[in-house]
Amino acid sequence: MHILLTRSLEDSKDLIVKFKSSGFRVSNLPLLEFSKVSYKKINFSSFDAIIFTSPNAIKFLELKNINKNILCFCVGSSTEKTARSRGFQQVFAADGNVRNLKELVEQNLKSKNKKILYVSGEIVSYPLDKELLSKGYNVNRLVNYSAIHNENLDLSFLNLLRKDMPDLVYVYSENSAKSFLNLIKKYELVDYWMNTNLMCIGEKTSSVLNVIKWKKIFLFNPGEEEFLLYKI
Repeated sequence: MHILLTRSLEDSKDLIVKFKSSGFRVSNLPLLEFSKVSYKKINFSSFDAIIFTSPNAIKFLELKNINKNILCFCVGSSTEKTARSRGFQQVFAADGNVRNLKELVEQNLKSKNKKILYVSGEIVSYPLDKELLSKGYNVNRLVNYSAIHNENLDLSFLNLLRKDMPDLVYVYSENSAKSFLNLIKKYELVDYWMNTNLMCIGEKTSSVLNVIKWKKIFLFNPGEEEFLLYKI
């Protein structure tokens, strides 16, 4: 079985090792590149809780002045792992769904007077800060990174892909799906995916790629990649 992962090599390396150890062929095609966005100096000590909706939000944040005992809310296991590796002690993680993350915050922050810092990229699929504000929480959003679409394929990778199309492709965001669709159209690969199963995080992600004919489309949460293999 041939599996195509579409996150960065750094974010995919654990899965690559697991899949390869199980005998699968694995290719890696990062659909997005991330870069730091400058932001104004922040007094982190004035906040009672911090929210991260991706590992990149942590990687591009200056952490030395943050109290690592602050309540830390993460969207899923990958973000939680990154937060703990950077020293955060009180970490709560949802199951990869931002709506569930909102509920997790509500369950653990009973006082709405607590100040919350929400760290994210420029583009988000769900207005978490606005939803929490509408519930009466005191939330400030900090944008500290941006995503750039991968607009080109290496020709040797392209030739190998055409000869050995993946049986499964994992796509992790609506933004990634848009990048993937652009590449598929640019390199005239629209008719190549009829025997490929598409694995998407959320309906918004899958809806972008519905214009392509896939064998089947599955929805999943981060951390479920291995379990999806048993559905095929």
